[in-house]
Amino acid sequence: MNKRSISVLLVAVIVLLSGCDPSAQDPNVLLSEHQQDPIEALEVTSDVDRSQFNYKETFYVPIYSDIYTDRDNRKVLLSATLSVRNTTLKKSLYINKIDYYDTDGALVKSYLSKPIELSAMATLNYIVEKEEDKGGSGANFIIEVEGVDETVRPVIEAVMIGNFSNKGFAFSTEGTPVIH
Repeated sequence: MNKRSISVLLVAVIVLLSGCDPSAQDPNVLLSEHQQDPIEALEVTSDVDRSQFNYKETFYVPIYSDIYTDRDNRKVLLSATLSVRNTTLKKSLYINKIDYYDTDGALVKSYLSKPIELSAMATLNYIVEKEEDKGGSGANFIIEVEGVDETVRPVIEAVMIGNFSNKGFAFSTEGTPVIH
């Protein structure tokens, strides 16, 4: 191979690899208003006086990465959207933990490196793509929230969508408080 062919090949490889940027393909980034990961955008950057917080709760949110569709045990992969909603008109909700577990209870991924602040009436939506099948049919999120008082109690849901043959389907689950 001559130098020109090697140069052309190297440029082609660089172009192909630059198209593999995971953040450029992440639907959470692509679908956000500012093309930024929604969790990173909400990270708390200043000190918060937690001494005034009188509400803290942990929620279990079922997520189905896949379901079985018929007696042949065909598995259909699902995408899921986790939705955490602050239902107060004036107070912020703080989220300290968003951990994703598989069917066997093993931690798959911790989504937070810092707490995030969800302002009054704001919503955090986060997509788990259907290609991410590590969770299995019994996947779940554990979400820890806190705030100044119990009026900042969130609504936490997950919406799963999928298709099989020529049929599409969707269903939702609700977060349940965890008893410690």
